[in-house]
Amino acid sequence: MTTLPDGSEPSAAIRQADDLLGAEPAILTGALVGYARVSTKDQRLDRQTLALEAAGCIRIFADKKSGKDTEREELAKALDYLRPGDTLVVPSLDRLARSLQGLITIVADLRRRGVGFRSLKEALDTTTPGGRLVFHVFAALAEFIRELIIEGTNEGPAAAKARGVRLGRPPAMTPEQVRHARALLTQPYATISSIARLLGVSRSTIYKYVPELKPTGIQQIEPDVPEPRPELTEH
Repeated sequence: MTTLPDGSEPSAAIRQADDLLGAEPAILTGALVGYARVSTKDQRLDRQTLALEAAGCIRIFADKKSGKDTEREELAKALDYLRPGDTLVVPSLDRLARSLQGLITIVADLRRRGVGFRSLKEALDTTTPGGRLVFHVFAALAEFIRELIIEGTNEGPAAAKARGVRLGRPPAMTPEQVRHARALLTQPYATISSIARLLGVSRSTIYKYVPELKPTGIQQIEPDVPEPRPELTEH
């Protein structure tokens, strides 16, 4: 396995790239095994199976499922059926996997087992040096994309913070609401509960944003006091 200049171990993608460049088994005398896939049950597999038969496949496995579905029974059967020296043949790369990383993972696993891979549409064949080189480039590209995503994920919050954007959940009370709460509390019949209802927050939120009320203020423990009714006068 490749060792990086600093002595650290390479990433998974780089290790897969090493697998993709590795030599094929000395003798490829195994069978050509085909795999076809359509996304829905209404679609037909005829064109794909005919192309695989014309390529010399002695057995063909076929799924009628979306490529995003990880439970593809026929693909699992095909991978289990393959033996060292065999070659897995697909009509096109997107029939085997829907992502570059998924494709690289499957092909690298096949090579570790001594199994070749061929895609008819793209004319890629890991049993040839040129085909192995193409997949090595694919693996390097996947690693590059992964690093760009990580870099963008890390830089995004930092750039937003530098622009003054507040990250995370919005505050329960705005500075204006806090000012209103303090002003209302100066009124003789105002209570924590009535102000909390007026501002649409809880009593605990009031205490959190107006911490000077927390210690032992009477308003903290008193129930709401209704406003007094005006005295009735006789006419």
